[in-house]
Formats: sequence, C-alpha cells, structure tokens
Amino acid sequence: MNRLAGKRALITGGTSGIGLETAQRFVAEGADVLVTGVTPASIDRARQILGDKVPVVQADARDLDAQRALAKQVGEHFGELDVVFLNAGVSDWRPFEDHTEDSFDRLFDINVKSVFFLTQALVPVLANPSSVILNASSSAHGGYGHSNAYAATKAAVSSLMRSWNADLLRSHGIRFNAVSPGPVDTPLYSGAKLGIEDPAVQAAVVEGISAGIPLGRMGLPEEVAEAVVYLASDASAFAVGQDLILDGGQTVL
Repeated sequence: MNRLAGKRALITGGTSGIGLETAQRFVAEGADVLVTGVTPASIDRARQILGDKVPVVQADARDLDAQRALAKQVGEHFGELDVVFLNAGVSDWRPFEDHTEDSFDRLFDINVKSVFFLTQALVPVLANPSSVILNASSSAHGGYGHSNAYAATKAAVSSLMRSWNADLLRSHGIRFNAVSPGPVDTPLYSGAKLGIEDPAVQAAVVEGISAGIPLGRMGLPEEVAEAVVYLASDASAFAVGQDLILDGGQTVL
C-alpha cells in the first residue's frame, strides 16, 4: 500500500465503472485525487463513495471549453499534477452500415478530440516527472464485429499515447502509457446500457461474451485499476509507451 503516497492525480470519467474503482484504489494507495463525471446522479454517488476529501466535478468531455476550464481548476487545486488517468469515454457498438455522421462524430469527439485537447491543456500543470495513462481498448488490437468506429477511436488513443512520448518525454518528463481492457464487468453491460430489458436475455448476452474469452469470464474493474496503479506509481518509472492488453487472452488466443 501507499504506492501513490504524495501523488496528485486526476481521473476523468471517475464516477462509475473502471474510473470509480481506480479512484478508490488511488485513495487507498495514498494519492490526492480529483475525479470528473457528467451526470448528477453518478457524481452524487461517487461523492458518497469517495468521501469529502475527493473533489468530484462535472466536466462534459464533448465541451472543449469545459475541458480547458477543468485543466485550470486542477492547476488551482493541486498546483501541479503527478498522475492523470484519461478514462472518460463512450462505447457504441453497432453494425457498420448503421452508423450515422452524428454517431461517428460523437465517438470521435468524446474518445479522441477531448482527450487530445485536455492533454494539451494539462501539459502546463503536469509535474516533471509525471505519468499519464490512457484508457484504450482491446478492440483496437483485433477485429471484432460491430466495433468499427469505436475501435478506430481507441486505436487513435493508443497511437496518440505513443506519439506524445516523442513530443513530451524528454522536454517535459511526462511518460505516457495505456491500458486496453477487454470486456469488463461494469455498468456498461447492464440491461439499460445494452438496451435489453429482459434479464434472461441480458444474462445470455453476457454469457456469450464470457464464452469468447479464453479465461471464461469477463474482467473485473479492480483488475484494470491494479494495472493503472502500477503505471501511475514509481515502480513503472521505466515503462514508456506501453499498452497493456487486459482481456483474458481474447486478443492473442
């Protein structure tokens, strides 16, 4: 424990799923944390779980002015940042022919454009050295039906992670790495998120997903959070430009 003692950290999309689990782990490891969310309900719930010492702020990833304001707020709150987990994003799996310009733009605006410009805004408040971890996806490393536009956004995230090391590692001491989770047991796979009302059908869908994973199960948020803690900590100081695929063997087997 205390692998992140004294570190100041920002987690975007930190009010549910992987982001919220990571926020809890960061706090347990001694970090001072600020997290962002979008919906009032998720923000209120995160505040209850994380406690009064963790600021939970509203920040719409599609609003670039809000992202720049977030960077300013983080600078005012912490002075400098040691760790950033760029976790906020959306998923939209649908047949290729069903995508519209609006659905395509929404994916790229939130998953790529906001990540690009928030990182740009955060550079002045990132300490030297510091660690930035991006949440990509195993879908960027394999071919999966209905993943098309979503997978393209996550491939872009992984590419940015590598390029930013060339831009900012030597000049600013910022090292970038990524995690690429496969299917993880989060609210994303709830009936509401899947658009499925029948619990039996929902269970069948999740069972089918699990059957396609060599380990025979979906991942757990805490397993991804553990990888993020490692990449945020000084134990990973020699890790640069790595994209950790956490998918139970789905991509390679």
